[in-house]
Amino acid sequence: MKIYISADIEGATGVVSWKQCGSPSGEHYDWQFARRMMTGDVNAAIRGARAAGATEVVIKDSHNVSRNLLIDELEPGVELISGSRASNDGMMEGIDSSFAGCFLVGYHGMAGTTEGVMEHTISGRVHRAWVNGIPAGEMIYSLYAAGRHGVPLVFVSSDDKGVAEAQGLVPGIETTTTKFGMGRYMAKLRHPSVVWPEIEEAARKAVAGLEFATPVVCEEPVVAKLEFNRSEETDEASQIGGWNRLDAYAMECEFATWYEAHIGIRRAIGFAGLVG
Repeated sequence: MKIYISADIEGATGVVSWKQCGSPSGEHYDWQFARRMMTGDVNAAIRGARAAGATEVVIKDSHNVSRNLLIDELEPGVELISGSRASNDGMMEGIDSSFAGCFLVGYHGMAGTTEGVMEHTISGRVHRAWVNGIPAGEMIYSLYAAGRHGVPLVFVSSDDKGVAEAQGLVPGIETTTTKFGMGRYMAKLRHPSVVWPEIEEAARKAVAGLEFATPVVCEEPVVAKLEFNRSEETDEASQIGGWNRLDAYAMECEFATWYEAHIGIRRAIGFAGLVG
């Protein structure tokens, strides 16, 4: 049985600031700590999946430049997708129909989540996003990417605000709360000695209950809406064909499939980042 894990870092145990989890640079001086915490969360999920019968585990490092997880400290025998490039499934690159289920480890709340730790949606340039009228963040994008391949999402770890978001998307999903958000850069942290056993047990239960899980598939055609923080970001992004500008900050596009929508959303956010 194959399990796919997409791992982010903002929702990882013990992490509350970009200075900890931005990218491998001198500006993010505590990144080594954050990547160890991220690796610890993923290891707990691997152990839980294996305890319930998983025979193959593939992990996608999905934060920033995707070179965060320490492969030499991961549980033996797993495979890690590391590094960055443009890809069709974004944070779920490498998933396919051969997987029985998937996890989102260390994810965070969508842009606009009240007191969500480092809440955002792909880029800090995004103020709000919607899919078919539903407020959207990285969790729903990954959920639909998995659903496109017929793979159910069965476990999420995040802060308490991200956990609530996951439970709204997939009722009954197994979750673990890594911390309690008190603001964008403040949280009441739970100790790894408590969180990691909880992740392991929730992951075990998630895999054990796979026979009752069903993929969540995005309704098609797909109407995607993006609202950026600054009008010049929308100036750039709205130059992509097919997008209809709604006002200074927002734009909308209809796509025939989720596959096309996911690529189109990420491309538009990327174009918004071209502003000097």
